[in-house]
Amino acid sequence: MSVLEQLEPKSVMNFFEQMCAIPHGSRNTKAISDWCVAFAKERGLEYHQDEANNVIIIKEATPGYESAEPVILQGHLDMVCEKAAGCEKDMDREGLDLAVDGDYVYAKGTTLGGDDGIAVAMAMAVLDADDLPHPRVEAVFTTDEEIGLLGAAVLDVSPLKGRKMLNLDSEAEGIFTVSCAGGNTSTCALPVSREHFDGTALTIRVEGLTGGHSGAEIHKGRANANMTLGRVLQAAAKHSALRIQSVDGGLKDNAIPVASKACVVAADAAAVKAAAAEMETALKNEFRVTDPQLAVVVEDGCTDVVPMDAASTEKVICMLTCMPNGVQAMSAEIEGLVQTSLNLGILTTAEQEVRAGFCVRSSVDSQKEMLKARLETLMGILGGSVTFAGDYTGWQYQENSPLRDLMVEVYREQYGCEPKVEAIHAGLECGLFAGKMPGLDCVSIGPDLLEIHTPREKMSISSVQRIWRFVTEVLKRSK
Repeated sequence: MSVLEQLEPKSVMNFFEQMCAIPHGSRNTKAISDWCVAFAKERGLEYHQDEANNVIIIKEATPGYESAEPVILQGHLDMVCEKAAGCEKDMDREGLDLAVDGDYVYAKGTTLGGDDGIAVAMAMAVLDADDLPHPRVEAVFTTDEEIGLLGAAVLDVSPLKGRKMLNLDSEAEGIFTVSCAGGNTSTCALPVSREHFDGTALTIRVEGLTGGHSGAEIHKGRANANMTLGRVLQAAAKHSALRIQSVDGGLKDNAIPVASKACVVAADAAAVKAAAAEMETALKNEFRVTDPQLAVVVEDGCTDVVPMDAASTEKVICMLTCMPNGVQAMSAEIEGLVQTSLNLGILTTAEQEVRAGFCVRSSVDSQKEMLKARLETLMGILGGSVTFAGDYTGWQYQENSPLRDLMVEVYREQYGCEPKVEAIHAGLECGLFAGKMPGLDCVSIGPDLLEIHTPREKMSISSVQRIWRFVTEVLKRSK
């Protein structure tokens, strides 16, 4: 007997359990992709599978819906694979061990993959149903979403006729996501020259910062350790001749860095320490709410690397104080939404250059391009360069959205209250689809998933039931 066979909606839970039996972590999606294709073949449905293992399955409209606009149901096939301490499961080769605890489904010792297996299960249940009236349904299952939206980036959307898309990759019931940021990784490279300089070697550290995710928490005004280090160096250079040996801080471009370090050679070590202490006092006051543990530490000694010359030192300090960082624009349409931002997340030094890696985000593509131009302009003046990678389109809020209006109406009837309509300052596959399919009307929803991407991940059964009822009603009314 299967673990979930007694749960409603039976078809959804059946497909979800089948999916959980097949390993499907990111970069390990061939088997789950072939499972989708086999499903389509067994039912005589049109399908398309590409080299990235993306799958499109199409079911024509039921009688009475032939003239209705097609509806796209979209989710991703890959899951995040994490295990609890002591769990010996090989998630590359073994399926999940499902269990039920009250209102929740979970996997023993591992992540569950409700993000986004439940979307695939719901779409397959729609494709499999012979008693559900609906327009042409185009189910789109992408791959490697969890590691950079990679499948959606290369998907050929030409088989899709629909311009209404219901994305099922949200994790909180009652929230309709209607906009997201596009973005890229921008890496600035500044060439440096080195020469001997007499003085005292010092290590300057900015540490104890709060940090956070550059999409979800950039609006909270927290200090960026790399940018803060630039201010400390600028203040120190006003009180003593100094030369930078290296600057390093941060581990990921999408994380606000919590610590950063500079190695310098100073003509007047006491003056540098005094300037750093004065700057620490100012910074502690500025960030007393957001970063109460902020500290600026100066210690004797550092690397024996030959320091940069005066011109290179000046340029590095200029770069770290003049580069744009943080929130650049707020949305005029959605209160409280960050529209455009960038985060200097990674700072590294090699023998001949200093590199600064940014995560750039905007739901308005022209503002994303504006930030790229600002970085190129500054680096051009300093004699450096910028490279851009992983560029993806933003999903701009649409004031006129018939799909959203219908969904709000259905939600109000079924739940007896208003849904929360919001946008997020992070990347979603919806943004890539919006960029490839002009005029796309899209909304993202999903059931309650708790502690996702951890071995404690679980999915609410009752929430799945309500979302299934909601989705099928939206399809019925999409005439």
